[in-house]
Amino acid sequence: MKARKRFGQHFLEAAWVTKLVNAIEPVATDRFIEIGPGRGAITMPLAPRVKQIVAVEVDRDLAADLAARALPNVRVETADVLDVDLGAIARELGAARVVGNLPYNISSPILFRLLETAATTGLLRDATLMLQKEVADRLIAKPGTSEYGVLSLSTALGADVRTLLALPPGAFRPAPKVRSAVVRLTFRPPPPEVRHPKLIIEIVRAVFTQRRKMLSNALAPFATSRGVSAPEALTTAGLDPRRRPETLTLLDVARLADVLAR
Repeated sequence: MKARKRFGQHFLEAAWVTKLVNAIEPVATDRFIEIGPGRGAITMPLAPRVKQIVAVEVDRDLAADLAARALPNVRVETADVLDVDLGAIARELGAARVVGNLPYNISSPILFRLLETAATTGLLRDATLMLQKEVADRLIAKPGTSEYGVLSLSTALGADVRTLLALPPGAFRPAPKVRSAVVRLTFRPPPPEVRHPKLIIEIVRAVFTQRRKMLSNALAPFATSRGVSAPEALTTAGLDPRRRPETLTLLDVARLADVLAR
């Protein structure tokens, strides 16, 4: 079946499927949520090695083809993953793992959804995901770099990230115009210094929309909405108001959240 551009489809070649499945390190008791199974390239070799897979596929034709294979431990959900209650699936499966070749055009929203689901349910163990290398770089970016931003800090709040594989465009059909990477997010609770995780996300989203400004100016609208001046809040948190948002570490934002939560 021909890949459909509107779904961001790029199908993985067989040799790379083997590498990916081995990188997942599945065991017989694992239960998986698979995002975007497509033609079943990962589903087929993974299914015999695990307990159960719930595969979420937006393309009705591909979903029907995969369901028709009648794999005894695979259930296919025909839906956009962003419309699916991943928390409900995680509760059904228990301690679930995630695997997916994410559509490049919606990979960031899916990542945010996985982080949220892991944080609210505590039922996602890890996620092995194929991503555009640019997005993978943002997951592991360090403060002060151009790649560092909301996704970097949000991920640091609830997961450890490791790059497993680097893939050239030729690993897919049709070949995308960009390089790809396979990463593993291992979900965990926030560090003990983090007492207000939801507020941290709000702060990060507020200041990184104005990352070219000094921190005092970038924070000003958000701080004012909470009845505090930005310079006062930053000084109390021990942060230089002249810094740029992209230099903030997670613990920096955690201290600022402590001040703004008062």
